[in-house]
Amino acid sequence: MNETEGLRLRRVQRPQVITDELPEHRNKGSGTYSGKVFQLTLLSLGGFLLLPLLVIILIIESPIHPEVFSLKEPPLMKGCWEPNLKLREAERLFEDQIAGPESIVNIAEVFYAGTADGKIVKLIGRRIHTVTRLGKLPCGSREEESSCGRPLGIRVGPNGTLFVADAYLGLFRVNPTTGEATQLVSGGQVVAGRKLSFINDVAVTQDGKKIYFTDSSSRWQRRDYMHLIMEATADGRVLEYDTESRELTVLMENLRFPNGIQLLPDEESVLVAETTMARIRRVHVAGLNKGGMDTFIDNLPGFPDNIRPSSTGGYWVAMSSVRPNPGFSMLDFLSQRPWIKKFIFKLFSQEVLMKFVPRYSLVAELHDGGICTRSFHDPNGLVAAYISEVHEHEGSLYLGSFRSPYIAKLDLSKV
Repeated sequence: MNETEGLRLRRVQRPQVITDELPEHRNKGSGTYSGKVFQLTLLSLGGFLLLPLLVIILIIESPIHPEVFSLKEPPLMKGCWEPNLKLREAERLFEDQIAGPESIVNIAEVFYAGTADGKIVKLIGRRIHTVTRLGKLPCGSREEESSCGRPLGIRVGPNGTLFVADAYLGLFRVNPTTGEATQLVSGGQVVAGRKLSFINDVAVTQDGKKIYFTDSSSRWQRRDYMHLIMEATADGRVLEYDTESRELTVLMENLRFPNGIQLLPDEESVLVAETTMARIRRVHVAGLNKGGMDTFIDNLPGFPDNIRPSSTGGYWVAMSSVRPNPGFSMLDFLSQRPWIKKFIFKLFSQEVLMKFVPRYSLVAELHDGGICTRSFHDPNGLVAAYISEVHEHEGSLYLGSFRSPYIAKLDLSKV
């Protein structure tokens, strides 16, 4: 055998003995064991994480007891409802100087609003003055809101008197000059077997003898408004207060979140925003049809808040959340799935849930028959967010908000 053949044989033997067999078999056994340990660890970790969730689902009771209800398919956002950016032409007034100016009125060139810190303020030029405080300090937290008070709807009555609906404290008559506040209806009292838990908006006849107001729920207070929306409780009412006899009467009941209210010119009926149902009802408060109710407009593309008159004989309706079509509406989806609502409220607080509600500000002008004549939009609420009311004065719209730290002003000549 020559040298070349000897070298060839040694090269063949080396990989067979050292590298090809023994390490391969060792690695197979080691890999199988490691994989089993990894799988067991992963399953244990998953079980550890899921256990608290199962406890929440099975043991912790949901704070809400949702009712199943039906909403029609939202209208297509076209025609009068065609999305636009017109609300972004608005300018912000008193930014970071005023907290949640829900409702706005004016006497001549002086504006008045109720704020989230329990005050009635007047706005003169660029200055803010406190007229009165309906509740008591301290204010600012969720727990303090019921004693601090939360003024919502506000109206001007005869002789320049202000009428204010406070969510907790009741109905008040306020002298805008002296700040003297007189309580007409006490919040929290039981009327016809149900508690006034969430007084919302107010409307007053021209002679000031009759006051109509909404009580959004006998179960939930304003600070729990998301609970009311998600539960869809049909325990809201429309009431009448007679300023002469001081009699309090229930005119309509079993409404789902009755919100804004507007007296019609003949003063025989009021328009009521039924927020959860995305519609506006007409409740007859006087005349031959007193005690009856019909629908002014059904299946709105958003959830209506306050209703106020427009200069053209129609009504401005504010909506801070919409039901996009085409698109996806979470509230529509959940209306038929109460078990999901229960689960959500077991996991998240109202404050957390508000962060997931898409912001979309929509202002619509409606006329008789519920006909939409024009609408202004701000997708994502970049300029005017969380709008609650539209107050028209001298060619401009002043937009109130239940949450934002400003009033938005839109010059109608620009849109």
